Amino acid sequence: MKKHISKGKLCLHILFMALSLLPLCVSCQQYSKEDLELRNKIGQMFIVGFRGYELETNSTIYKLITQNNIGGVILFDYDVPSKGKKQRNISSPQQLQTLCTQLQKAGNYHLFISIDQEGGKVSRLKEKYGFPPTVSAEFLGENNKPQTTASYAVRTAELLQSLGINLNFAPCVDVNINPDCPVIGAIERSFSANSQVVAANAKIWIEQSHNKGIISAIKHFPGHGSSTKDTHKGIVDVSQTYNSQELEPFRSLIKEDIVEMVMTSHIFNSQFDNEYPATLSYATLTNILRVQMGFNGVIVSDDMAMGAIAKEYDLTLALQKAVEAGVNLFILSNNGDKYDEDIAFKAIDTIYKLVKSGKLDRKYIIESYAKIEQLKAKYGL
Repeated sequence: MKKHISKGKLCLHILFMALSLLPLCVSCQQYSKEDLELRNKIGQMFIVGFRGYELETNSTIYKLITQNNIGGVILFDYDVPSKGKKQRNISSPQQLQTLCTQLQKAGNYHLFISIDQEGGKVSRLKEKYGFPPTVSAEFLGENNKPQTTASYAVRTAELLQSLGINLNFAPCVDVNINPDCPVIGAIERSFSANSQVVAANAKIWIEQSHNKGIISAIKHFPGHGSSTKDTHKGIVDVSQTYNSQELEPFRSLIKEDIVEMVMTSHIFNSQFDNEYPATLSYATLTNILRVQMGFNGVIVSDDMAMGAIAKEYDLTLALQKAVEAGVNLFILSNNGDKYDEDIAFKAIDTIYKLVKSGKLDRKYIIESYAKIEQLKAKYGL
């Protein structure tokens, strides 16, 4: 039996429905087909961090995947802004596998589902969550036996593959110039102080990752191993401590034609650029990495929330300079000093407006999109 609705209530109901749909209609009409295509390409340039053990359909990350075509996500086990009070993404193998499946099924495009799983102290997949133990890069470098490095690389790659993770921001190829470096040497992330040992072990790690369908990103270009401070906290100047050997693992591995992705460092080095840190430096990323070393793959930024960038540059300038420098893919971890629910929307809008205003050449977006899609296609994404 149908409920009786008075004519007045019916009119109010229709008006309410029309008003509720208005933002959607305006949104649909806001962009031309060409502009929507541009925004979709820009969306692919972002890997975004988020909170939650599962994918909620009313969440920001769901909207970014389904409506804004972001390129991927990055997973963490600990929420830095809340000092662990908020859920991040990892509580158990089964939970994480389910989350990765939900993420990959959500949108029309396959995602980079990424993680920092180097081993040792930089492991998001910890034993306390039910994952197998790992060893550090320093352990592998000191051991320096191809079979040992290959064995641990295979274990890591098989684990990531089983969970649905397809991009690992590893190995770290920073040379251990300063053993007390708070973000490299002091936490055992470097294979060795010998650049050849670094390159040899990194090559094995990359090859074993690729064999299991895991994309590997080497980091942190042009080298973070000589620093005395932490770029998470602010500017780090390595102009006086940098050693030319720090470039050698990058040069060697690129020459081997096995490098598909390089992560930038936010370090400042006046030997390369006397104005901008590496992530924003055309001289560093284009002149050295692209031209001199011949790297043609994807350049991914280190997290743009780190203090060396976020505390020194506003979002518009940082994104513009990084894109012009050669960055194709940005990490917005949302795991720095604060959690900004809208940071990815702001970033996409920022680049879109820079292009539409003529302040940023559209060619950078087209080139970045092509490199990202080429890499995804290679891995069936």
